[in-house]
Amino acid sequence: MEKVRLGIIGMGNMGKHHADYLLKGAVKRAELVAVCSPSPHKLETYKPLAIHSDGEALIRSGEIDAVVVATPHYQHTTLGMVAFDAGVHLMVEKPISAHKADAERLIAKSNAHSDVVFAGGFQLRTEPRYAKIRQIIETGELGELVRINWIITDWYRTEAYYASGGWRATWKGEGGGVLLNQCLHQLDAMQWLCGMPSRVRSFVQLGRFHNIEVEDNVTAYFEYANGATGVFISSTGEAPGSNRFEIAGTRGKVVLEDDKLTFTRNECCMLEFSKTSKIGFMKPDVWNVDIPITNAEFPHAILMQNFVNAILDKEPLIAPGEGGLNSVELANAMLYSGLIDQIVDMPMDSAAFEAKLNQLITDSKFKKKAVEVSDEDFVQSFNR
Repeated sequence: MEKVRLGIIGMGNMGKHHADYLLKGAVKRAELVAVCSPSPHKLETYKPLAIHSDGEALIRSGEIDAVVVATPHYQHTTLGMVAFDAGVHLMVEKPISAHKADAERLIAKSNAHSDVVFAGGFQLRTEPRYAKIRQIIETGELGELVRINWIITDWYRTEAYYASGGWRATWKGEGGGVLLNQCLHQLDAMQWLCGMPSRVRSFVQLGRFHNIEVEDNVTAYFEYANGATGVFISSTGEAPGSNRFEIAGTRGKVVLEDDKLTFTRNECCMLEFSKTSKIGFMKPDVWNVDIPITNAEFPHAILMQNFVNAILDKEPLIAPGEGGLNSVELANAMLYSGLIDQIVDMPMDSAAFEAKLNQLITDSKFKKKAVEVSDEDFVQSFNR
């Protein structure tokens, strides 16, 4: 194979974005040959390509070598399994599944087809800012992690946004709200950098700011195996909102806010200083470092190029699909803790959460009407 024939299933905002850069030739050795949507009007501009209304039919058509699944969440697992069985390489948009139990099923199917490349659409891993934070942690410059805080409340969404799809912000169509939809990239980045917590306690508010049945306001507390703690706060109803990511270690702290990355480095370990200092109110001296950062120009194209290279050259994946399990689990655990009003031990019981989610779907009396809205500002939501 010299070139990867790509198909896209789901031509909403994300599917269109993938199609745009692929058709512009931003990914070498890749050709977009087919698109799929059950909505004919979303396919009109892609008539030179093969057009499909059924995702499974596209996967089995023989027209493609790889597929990007950018559909509503619950279809990710079903379509992914069909792709694996058909020998079609898979990149699935976040989340890899609507809940942990489905993610486990998808990963198990992937493991049974090890010759098929399975990638997750987690483009924040291509951003230089997160790569630099990861480098500071992995080289030991930050010392042992003691605290992680992320306040990300600049996900403001209007009622028009939630009305833009009948599946949005419903238990049956999406499986959750701000955690599963907006925050998955941040949850992936957080666990990629800091690891997974051992316990989660959260407080969630369902439809506090919007006429929806899922969570749109969350405050969560984490405990890690080494004793570190964390707080994660998010909302789609707060304006202007904040986005501040702070990681404290025994050798200093890193803060990412307002497109600025700063590292305040202790000259010595704070724990050793505490044990040896003869002065009660003294702190270690620090170095204040402003770390220059830039945004990746086309993060999704970088991730897609890596996917293509993995298929053709066996290049290691930046975001392996099975790595998407952790972000789904974090989202599920925070929601589950709030719903049952209890601490959730990690790894969480995927069957218990699936049963709770199915109960919410069964008991739902929520009705919504979808309307067409403008998506002109969609790309602005990428850089977080």
